[in-house]
Amino acid sequence: MSEPRTVPAGADETVELHCRGRAVACYGHRPDLPGRESPRPCLHPVRTLGGTVVTELRPADHVHHLGVSIAVPDVSGVNFWGGRTFVRGRGPTELDNHGRQRHLRWLRRGTDGFAEELAWERGGRRLLTERRTVAVRELDGRCWALDLTCELTNVRGEELSAGSPATNGRPGAGYGGFFWRPPAGSRPPEVFTDRAAGEAAVHGRPAPWLAMTGEGWTLVFAGATDDTRRDPWFVRAAEYPGVGSALAWGNRLPLPPGRPVVRRVVTAVADGRLDRTAAAGVAARLRVT
Repeated sequence: MSEPRTVPAGADETVELHCRGRAVACYGHRPDLPGRESPRPCLHPVRTLGGTVVTELRPADHVHHLGVSIAVPDVSGVNFWGGRTFVRGRGPTELDNHGRQRHLRWLRRGTDGFAEELAWERGGRRLLTERRTVAVRELDGRCWALDLTCELTNVRGEELSAGSPATNGRPGAGYGGFFWRPPAGSRPPEVFTDRAAGEAAVHGRPAPWLAMTGEGWTLVFAGATDDTRRDPWFVRAAEYPGVGSALAWGNRLPLPPGRPVVRRVVTAVADGRLDRTAAAGVAARLRVT
């Protein structure tokens, strides 16, 4: 198997995260990417403790999918997702409306995690300031957890809102927020929650946790705040593998000036294919207060 490509960046512009003495994730905080891809920091490659890569970077089907990232298709008209913008009455449309997330400073930085401050901006005009916190912790000898918190604050002094293709007229496409792009395998991955199984049954619905299993790996996602648990899961399996926690599924999410919007997702990264019982046991250990 060839080594996965990483986001183009200098050696001093990446953070390597470790668990049990092994490198399990690389975070590129100043990626060199085309503007159309809404440049933003991302985690890639992310690996199981056994070394299996569980993220994909810039796949041919969606080059703006960047491992694990926070991406929003529409912040008051600015595309922080990448690619085309869904326009009501026109469909997916190529627009010159892409923003970028710019790293401002580290608040903490270590091999077990970090905290940073980011500017979400378009043409030098800042819309949002984000405090992002990422932590790594061991669950057991075959599984570790990635804990990611995103705190977004509107700094414009005027009302902003987050939207999605769904809020702009494309049913079922409520993506935007935390998004994980796993690697494609020889067959679609399996996906299930505590009560349902299959893409159609879990897509667009909230659930305490959601698991996706691929070739030699399992990811178990859990919302770690009440607001996050209320957000529906955005799921793709047949067309490509992808899991997101949707900020604006059916309605735009208000971003009032000066009032932070916080979301937190904890993801278990496991070797092997877990069944529902095993995944539920892992999910129970992801609960945080």
